[in-house]
Amino acid sequence: MTTTTDTAAAPLVALTDVSKSYGNVRALRDVSLEVHAGEITCVLGDNGAGKSTLIKIISGLHPHDSGSYAVAGEQVRHASPRDALDRGIATVYQDLAVVPLMPVWRNFFLGSEPTKGRGPLRRLDVATMRGTTRAALLRMGIDLRDVDQPIGTLSGGERQCVAIARAVHFGARVLVLDEPTAALGVKQSGMVLKYVAAARDAGLGVVLITHNPHHAFLVGDRFVLLKRGTMSGSHFKEDITLDELTREMAGGSELDELTHELSRAPAAGAPAAGDTPAADLPAQDPPAATDPETRA
Repeated sequence: MTTTTDTAAAPLVALTDVSKSYGNVRALRDVSLEVHAGEITCVLGDNGAGKSTLIKIISGLHPHDSGSYAVAGEQVRHASPRDALDRGIATVYQDLAVVPLMPVWRNFFLGSEPTKGRGPLRRLDVATMRGTTRAALLRMGIDLRDVDQPIGTLSGGERQCVAIARAVHFGARVLVLDEPTAALGVKQSGMVLKYVAAARDAGLGVVLITHNPHHAFLVGDRFVLLKRGTMSGSHFKEDITLDELTREMAGGSELDELTHELSRAPAAGAPAAGDTPAADLPAQDPPAATDPETRA
């Protein structure tokens, strides 16, 4: 009799009690995180919470000091981002690492350009790159007018979408997104979140780093909250509301204190408490004009 092991629920990436220090600074302390296929794990936190350090560990830029890091059940210690990429972990940073003056198709294959011909006749296979780029973007639902246009002419949201489609095309199993909507407007943020969800639906495990709980709640399945390098919470979507997520990220007591202070502080130019507004004071007659001759 053959026993089949169900690995569908096994995490693609699992970090357990991971810590990282830079000299005397403890950037991360005992942080745990799981990334599953077909799910979006959102990592939320304010500036200085440790989100960037966590990205660097997952992407192989910096090794962790303690704890365990497993990819598909295998304990790993990445020596470089190339190690992480070879294991199917692709990271899309805020700056996107694109060449603005190069066309979309050239940026799509940047560093992985296919060639044709042999010896001194070897050259870039431009036709293949153009066709593959167009097809890969269409599979993600991205319909650009022309893949020959410089990528710098695209909006920030469109560039993010091209980067996501590129990671999917080159076989990423885990996609790490570093605050993809941070510098975008409402419409472009919605566009990016749509393609983040498309990557999840394609079977990828997605790690969405953000400080915006509204964006996270729209697409997230799991939420990990960081505060000053430690975990302040970990929740499934069905176990928490948007309001609870926002309050926990902002710090419930701190948010209450701020709300109380703002409610007491008068607006600039407003009368202090107990003062009578000038409009409510009784009208007074203007002083009578003084006749110089009468005074004489």
